Amino acid sequence: MLIPHDTRIALDTVVDLVNTAPDGDAAEVTPDALADISALDAFVRDHRISGVEQLGVRDLRAVLDVRKRFADVFAAPDAPTAAALINRLVAGAGTTPQLTDHDGYDWHVHYFAPGASVADHLAADCGMALAFIVVAGEQERLRRCEAPDCGRAFVDLSRNRSRRYCDSRTCGNRLHVAAYRARRKEAAAG
Repeated sequence: MLIPHDTRIALDTVVDLVNTAPDGDAAEVTPDALADISALDAFVRDHRISGVEQLGVRDLRAVLDVRKRFADVFAAPDAPTAAALINRLVAGAGTTPQLTDHDGYDWHVHYFAPGASVADHLAADCGMALAFIVVAGEQERLRRCEAPDCGRAFVDLSRNRSRRYCDSRTCGNRLHVAAYRARRKEAAAG
C-alpha cells in the first residue's frame, strides 16, 4: 500500500493521539498522557504540528473529544460506520485543503483551515488520513493490539495485513517468547 509521507505522518499522529488515552483494561492502569495543557503542548511539539499558537483549557477539552472520536473510528465494525464517523469529524473541522511545503517537508496537503484550533487541525488532517485508508478499502488495517494486557491502536501497514500486535510495548515478542516457552515445557513434560 503506497502512502504519501504526509498521510503516513498523520496516521502516526492519530495512533499516538488515541494511545494517549488512559487504559483501564490493562492489569496496570495507564494514566491519561494528555492530562493537562503542558502534556498537550508536548504532544504538539513532539508531532511537529504546525500553525498551533498558545494552548488553553478549551484546546485540551476539544482534543480529548477528538481523541475519543478517533478511538471510535478504530472500533468501527465496518467501513460504512468508520466513514460516517470520519465524515462528521472532518466536516466539523471546516476543512480547507491547501498545498504547502514547510519545515523541510516536500509538497503535501494540509486540510485544516488557516488559523484552525489544534483540535480542528488534528480532526482535519488525521481524519483525512483515515479517510484515505477507508477509501482504499483497507479499514480493517485500523486495529487494536491483540496482546491481552495491551489494546493500543495501530495501523497495520504490513503487506498481507497480518500484524496483530503494536510496536510500542514489544507485545508480539513477549507473546511469542511465552508461547515458545510453553511449547518447550510441554515437550519436556511429554
